[in-house]
Amino acid sequence: MKKIIGIGGNLMFDAAGTFPGYPRAYVNHDYVAAVKAAGAVPLVLPVLSDAECVERQLSVVDGLIITGGYDVNPLLFAEEPHKLLGETLKERDDFDLLLIKTARRLGLPVLGICRGLQILNVEAGGSLYQDCSEDDKCYVRHWQGSNPAQATHTVSFLEDSWLFSIFGTKTGTNSFHHMSIKKIADRFRAVAWAADGTVEGIESVDGAFAAGVQWHPEMMHREEKMLALFKSFVSKT
Repeated sequence: MKKIIGIGGNLMFDAAGTFPGYPRAYVNHDYVAAVKAAGAVPLVLPVLSDAECVERQLSVVDGLIITGGYDVNPLLFAEEPHKLLGETLKERDDFDLLLIKTARRLGLPVLGICRGLQILNVEAGGSLYQDCSEDDKCYVRHWQGSNPAQATHTVSFLEDSWLFSIFGTKTGTNSFHHMSIKKIADRFRAVAWAADGTVEGIESVDGAFAAGVQWHPEMMHREEKMLALFKSFVSKT
């Protein structure tokens, strides 16, 4: 029987049209396509704030993907907003935090993608650069702006890591982020880096399977190695 992979949803607000300001539940379709291509059943989980509902959501899935989206609110790691901080959404932060806590309690494997990596780190007590420019070492272009399926910089991997078992020493990735990891939470270790030292991958060290990548492999899932990431995650469930 195929495994069911929950995909954490997002909220989007219409800027114009018939219903300006109207909230819509969604995920980018590449998440759905990547999970299906990996041989699992994708199930989109809409944003909720009710703990009982979230637990019921997660009770029917075998693994969880935390998706990209809004910036993480820096108040969650005891910092005031930087002038370069992007848009945040409390409902999304609350939902992701609840998803992560509940998934850990239920023993579900978790994969965080882009913002998903960041909120995994923050939930566990880590912190973020609110903009890559805050990191004096950062020189790689981490926001490519277009062509989402195209790799634009390299990422190197730690040998004794799950990500190394998929990608080997180095691979090319796309890049669509301006926040990045500053302090890594004790529950995780860094296992992948861009050439400028920006953390591009984390994995849990506490026995439960949780990992995060800073790039968007779902947008590149038509490439063999990127699809292998999702296949390997499904195998962990």
